Amino acid sequence: MAEITTLLQTPGTVTADILKPGFTMIGLSLLSFASAILVGFFAARIAAGLITRLRRELFNRVTNYSTNEIQHFSVPSLVTRTTNDLTQIQMLIAMGLQVIIKGPITAIWAITKISNKSWEWTATTAVAVIFLLFTISILMIFVRPKFAMIQKLTDNLNSVTRESLTGLRVIRAYNAKGYQEEKFEKANEELTAVNLFTGRMMSILNPVMTLVSSGLTLAVYVIGAFLIQNALGADKISLFSDMVVFTAYAMQVVMGFMMMTMIFFILPRAIVSSNRINEVLDLFSSVTFTKEKMTELPKKGTVEFKNVTFAYPNAAESVLNDITFTANTGETVAFIGSTGSGKSTILKLIPRLFDTTKGEIVINGQNVKNFDHETLNNIIGYIPQKPVLFAGDIRSNMELGTSAATPLDDTAIFEALEIAQAKDFVENEEGQLAAPVAQAGSNFSGGQKQRLAISRVIARQPEILLFDDSFSALDYQTDKKLRGILKERLPQTTKLIVAQRISTIMDANLIIVLDEGRIVGKGTHQELLKDNEVYQEIAYSQLSKEELVNE
Repeated sequence: MAEITTLLQTPGTVTADILKPGFTMIGLSLLSFASAILVGFFAARIAAGLITRLRRELFNRVTNYSTNEIQHFSVPSLVTRTTNDLTQIQMLIAMGLQVIIKGPITAIWAITKISNKSWEWTATTAVAVIFLLFTISILMIFVRPKFAMIQKLTDNLNSVTRESLTGLRVIRAYNAKGYQEEKFEKANEELTAVNLFTGRMMSILNPVMTLVSSGLTLAVYVIGAFLIQNALGADKISLFSDMVVFTAYAMQVVMGFMMMTMIFFILPRAIVSSNRINEVLDLFSSVTFTKEKMTELPKKGTVEFKNVTFAYPNAAESVLNDITFTANTGETVAFIGSTGSGKSTILKLIPRLFDTTKGEIVINGQNVKNFDHETLNNIIGYIPQKPVLFAGDIRSNMELGTSAATPLDDTAIFEALEIAQAKDFVENEEGQLAAPVAQAGSNFSGGQKQRLAISRVIARQPEILLFDDSFSALDYQTDKKLRGILKERLPQTTKLIVAQRISTIMDANLIIVLDEGRIVGKGTHQELLKDNEVYQEIAYSQLSKEELVNE
């Protein structure tokens, strides 16, 4: 550009003289355009690749968590971290790589071109850059804490939305639509207010950049006017040429810094998002499994609790205290007690959803902590209180995962469905095993979902079945048939049952009565009915004396 300016001011210059440097400038501009496209392509690819890997690591880390770690984060928060937070980082990398490459190159290259010009102009450019950086620093002081609030408020909004959608039927039944709308509106307005604040603060950058660039141009021309006025003869022409060139390059310096400052639009929020993601990645499961696969076991289908005590982390009191019992191969052991007595917690300790605080759990003659994850899951079949079905069809749910019994054919699947009293309604479904299953099994009733969940576990052919109040949605007739066929068809399978209904556990080999995390009674139905006050109270509140004797 300096060469063209000089040629234009030289007497006798013709058009042909400026074509060569002109075409050079056009070529360099096209090269810059192509380079920008290339940098953008690679930046987007790098950002997408990194986020794909991070998303995979996040998902794998969360799926390895024990129940204790899952409770550390809310589900809506984990969803936000694997979506919104990762998007913020992806935007930072995709834009940042382009800015970091182009911005410094542009600024440094322009500085080298004007460094030998007037020190007054150089000082003016430095003041403009310092003012720009100072303004950005002030903005970041006010804005950065708000970005942390945005992510937390996004978690809250997701939580309210998820809660409302999940409980939509209850909301309608209780005419609570207005209440939930008010709750959502409050969360929405809080998030909107913080977003507006950060948006307004960050919008100050655009006029500041315009002010800096326009002010710098004006300052260069004012200083140049004084320098030209005081110059002599040919120096005036030279100074005028330098002023034009300096103005162009000074704008390049400012533009270089402006490009670099663009990153500050997304940097604060991306930093907050990265911290939130690191919180998940830095939290390891408190339950660790050995990698060494266990092959030989001295027993089959046995469960033994030896003075087991369990307390949740940082809890003042234990949930379970000194629990001791033995379930032998093929036996049915039942647990009953008031709400909060620790029945479900006992079952959760067996597949190591939690680890014991004190004591020992022995499975098939081996401490449960000596098992690798796969072997333990093959031995144990766990049906939680709330059955979980996945979107797909009945067959995909029945074939879920792997076990010692997989792969499954239709005969094995229908056999499991028959045991779980689910065969009849599955055969009546259009498509039978190909019948669609909505997300969370919402197109099935509670009893149907429980029977499908039970049949899915039975199809895996585990040695030990854990029923965590898994018959609660079944009618008494289906409950009785299911228990009868389990005893008949799976005589060598050990069954541990948590139940609220006396009729569900009356025929168990051993009934354990719990109260406030302690065992207050052990024995058969008749033994406990004879001399255990807690069991008597539960039993007589549900059935008459005649029914309890005749069942």
